[in-house]
Parts: sequence; structure tokens; C-alpha cells
Amino acid sequence: MAGSTAAQGMAAPAQPAEPAIEPTRLVSSGETLRPEIVGNFGIVAAGRHYAVAAGNRILLAGGNATDAGVAATLAAAVTEISHFGFGGEAPTLIYDAKTKKVLVVNGQGTAPGLATPDKFAAEGVIPGNGPNGGTIPAVVDAMALALQLNGTMTLSQVMETAIELADGFVMYNFLAEVFVSQQKSTSKYKSAYDTYYPGGKLPKTGEIFRQPNLARTLRIIADADRSTFARTNDRKAAIQAGRDAFYKGDIARRIAAAMEADGGLMRYDDLARYTGKVEAPAVVSVFGHDVCKAGFWSQGPTLLMALNIAEAVGIAAMTPDSEIYLHTLAESIKLAFDDRNMFFGDPDFTAVPGKGLLSKAYAAERASQIGPMASLEHRFGNPWAHEGRPRTTPQFMPHMLKRNGGPSADTTAIEVVDKDGNLFSCTPSSGWLLGGAYIAGDTGVPMSNRLTIFDLDLASPNVIAPYKRPRTTLSPSIVLKKGAPYLAIGTPGGDNQDQQIMNVLLRVLIHDQPLQAAIEAPRVNSNHFHGSFAVKKDEPGVLEIEDRVPAEVRAGLTARGHKLDVLGPFGVSTGIVAVGVVPGPGTLRGGADVRRERYVMGW
Repeated sequence: MAGSTAAQGMAAPAQPAEPAIEPTRLVSSGETLRPEIVGNFGIVAAGRHYAVAAGNRILLAGGNATDAGVAATLAAAVTEISHFGFGGEAPTLIYDAKTKKVLVVNGQGTAPGLATPDKFAAEGVIPGNGPNGGTIPAVVDAMALALQLNGTMTLSQVMETAIELADGFVMYNFLAEVFVSQQKSTSKYKSAYDTYYPGGKLPKTGEIFRQPNLARTLRIIADADRSTFARTNDRKAAIQAGRDAFYKGDIARRIAAAMEADGGLMRYDDLARYTGKVEAPAVVSVFGHDVCKAGFWSQGPTLLMALNIAEAVGIAAMTPDSEIYLHTLAESIKLAFDDRNMFFGDPDFTAVPGKGLLSKAYAAERASQIGPMASLEHRFGNPWAHEGRPRTTPQFMPHMLKRNGGPSADTTAIEVVDKDGNLFSCTPSSGWLLGGAYIAGDTGVPMSNRLTIFDLDLASPNVIAPYKRPRTTLSPSIVLKKGAPYLAIGTPGGDNQDQQIMNVLLRVLIHDQPLQAAIEAPRVNSNHFHGSFAVKKDEPGVLEIEDRVPAEVRAGLTARGHKLDVLGPFGVSTGIVAVGVVPGPGTLRGGADVRRERYVMGW
């Protein structure tokens, strides 16, 4: 008994203390491979750190989202030449916080005046490279228009970083590897080879890479802006003078002379007469948000159509990554993209049934075509029945062309948000190295590759014609929530662009997933429809899918008839970047894909 009493009085043995968790082993809820960037001053998301740094420099100097976006775009034109160069194009959407409106800066060059179908009949395709691969360079015009519309700085101010980078930037590994792979193809064009491989030497990672001819061209533009502003104190007039130095001065003459000497169709008059457009966006209200895209000269409205169809099917009630959800997503994309190929084209040249294509009634009609099995056919709708006017265009059936064209390449994307809620979304492209860059003479300007998007079939709404815009794949996006700025989002990827944006938007708009988590989530990508480049290849029923989608879901999709192309965990060819405003507190956020070394920074 005494022993028992003693035992009762004894202190309990000390429990071992919980070992301290090492800070490096802490795991947060919803952890992603890279953090979502948050702040209340400004955020820039882009393809490479050079572009992000250029944009942030401008924000620090007092510029707004458009000033920063233009600076980032121009820096990308110098440093991301695997995907985008100074002679390419840059379709842009801007949300103006003062007017509370979204504007589209066209940013897509037109075909030269001599470009007609017969010029390419012998080859059967329009080349994607060389002196006849490109539309009129649109980057300078687009960035000048953006600055005039919504910027606060001069053109020379936002060009400073690009000029510094043209004088020399440190070569990074990805671009160095592209230079290795494209040395032979670029050797076809002497001016490009001498620019990118001086003395036949390959640029090495870590070395300074210089583009003196391009730097000289950039300085001519900046000097014209600077001198005009000093004389007039008129910022918009100064920007116009800088822009005109490219399109109407000696630069344009040297570009045109080089193109003609190399057998190209572009002439000085094409450059001198070119002017981009400012347009209202195409918009649909879906899942409680307004999604804004460029017009039917781009593939942008395809996203709007696919979202409309998916909403009509009831995808909001489906679990992300489930079999029925991915089936519905894929089938919605296939229907929208088939209609893209049949009906889209430059509205200045062809009647596009845009009202019908974006109507909720048409979306419901198309949604009723989605059954339990994957369609292996191209199913084209009749939006003219919802248009309110008779059809005025010939019947066109999209098809593959007969011979193989050259390789197509890629794109980049730049998204910016500032403390006032201004949004900038730009998808620059062309002037790339893949397939062999073509540089116009001693200007240092790599020319566009976008002419190959046109069709040669005379019945097509997208048939090539003088001064016409090709139905570009470039597709910037802005989303509003209750009329307020919400998101700017974009990606490289050609025909993949709007598909990949849709993958992410469904998670954000319906399920309110964190931005970075939505970007990193598993994706699908359809190759069913006719592609935009070269021979317009199609692969009916083929659906790329990342292997992080559970095996049982993939098996279910296969049983439904989808022809799965299973990729690695982050294998879809895309690189989403996005920034936006958080509803309620009005703070800022940004995310960047892990799939392609994308970058985002701000505070």
C-alpha cells in the first residue's frame, strides 16, 4: 500500500520533446513548385528574367503597367530571339483603370501589297522562314500605340533597357542551345548568320552576346522620340516621331531594299503605309466574369466560344481532373477550334459571323453535340443561323495542304499589373531563330514568320491578300470581375495558346483556385483540329495529357475514344504567365509556369 502511495506521488516520466522542425522541411498548405507572387505596387510576368527586370525598372521609375509592359516587350525582342524578335508582331490588350475600359492594340502586321495566292502556288504552302515568311513588322507600331493610349512615359524612356541589352546581354543556356540547333538553318541567310554567328562562332552560355546593328536601329528610334519631345514637349507626338523613324525613314528603306534583293515581296511602301488599329475587344460573360480577347483576325474568340460551350454543358458542376470534366473540356475545345478554321479571318476583308459565334444560343446548340464519346470527326456549326443576317461568304472546308512546309516556332507572353489596377497583356511573336532567322540587311531586325498562317484556298476567309491580317494564333487575354480588373493572362504555344489559357481559367473562375496552383495543375491539349501553320495538319481525336492525371482517369478517357498522347508531368508545350487584382482587398498577385522557365516578380 505504501509502495502504491509512493508510486502515486512519483513524478511521471518526462516525455521526449518534439524535435524542432527544420525550416527547410516546412511544408505549407497548397504548396506549389514556385510561390505565387503577391504585392500592392506592381507585378510583371514574362518569358525571361530580362523582360521582367525591364518592366520592374519602369515601375520603380514611376511608370504604369503599360509603360512597364512596353519596356518588357522591347527587352524580350532583344533577348528572347529563339521565340520573338523586333520585326515580329505584338497583339496587346490593355485595361485602362481611369476609363475602366479594355482596348485592343492590333499589333498584327498585314501581308505585303504583292502577296497573293498565285505567288505561292508552285510551292503549295507559304514559307515560315526567309524573306517571304513574314507580315509587315508590327512591334514598333503596337508599342507606340499602347504608350500613346495608356502610358505615361516617352518611347525613349521605355527603350533604355532594350538598348542596353542590344549592346550586350549575358547569354543564357536555353538560348545558347537554340543557337547550336539552328546554326545550319540560319546559314541560309547571310545577314542573319553574320549577326548571330559572327565569324561562324557559336554564342556560349555566360558570354556577352552583342547585336550592334539592332542597337543602332533602336537608338535611331529613341533619338527621334527624344529630339521631338525636347522640341515640342508633346509626349504623343514624340512617340509618333520615334515610330515613324522605323516605318518611314532610313530604317524602312534599308529593310525594303534588303527584302527585294533577297527575293521578298515586301517594299518600302508596305512599311510606310502600315498603321495598326485600336479596337474594342470581343467579350463573353461566363462563370460570373467578363473574358476579353482580340477580334476574329486572331484565334482569341475561340477561347470565348469554348468557354461558352463548356458552361452550357455544365462543366461548373464537374470535379477538375475527373474523367467527365476533361472529356467536356476537350470536346468543347474541338468544336470551337473547328469553327475557328472555317469562319475566322480579317473582318476588314471577309464577313465573319461573330455575333452568332459568340451567342449563348449557338453555344447551347454546339454543347448538345457533346456526347459520352469523343468525336473523331470535324464538326462545323452554322453560326449564320444565329447571326441575324444572311450568309455572304462562300462555303469553305478546312483541309491539309499537299506538301510539307518549314518548321514553325513559338512565342512569348508579357503580363503586367500596377497599383492602380491597370492591366497589360501582350503576346509577342515571330522573328524567331527556329527554322532559320531572316534579318533584313544591316538593320539587325529579324523579320516576321507569320505569313504562313494564311490559307491559299480562295474560298477561305483567311486566304492571303494584300494588306490583310492573317488569322493569328497570338492571343492575349484580360478578365474582369463585376467590371473591375481581375486578370491578365497569356502563353506561347501557337494553336495551344487558348486551350492552355482555358485549362487555367476554368480552375480560377469556377473554383477560385490560387493562381499559381491553377497554372501548375495538370493539363490537356487537343490536336484534333487543323493546325494554323505550314500544311495545316490535323490529328482527329488526339489528346495530349500530362501523366499526373490519374491512370484510372486516363483509362476512362481512352474508353471514351480519346487517342491519348501521354506526356511527362509538365509536358504540354506551354508557358502560362498571369497577373491580376485580388477582389476585395485589391492587392496584386502573379504566377508563372514551371513548364518553360517563365518568370514573375513584383511586390
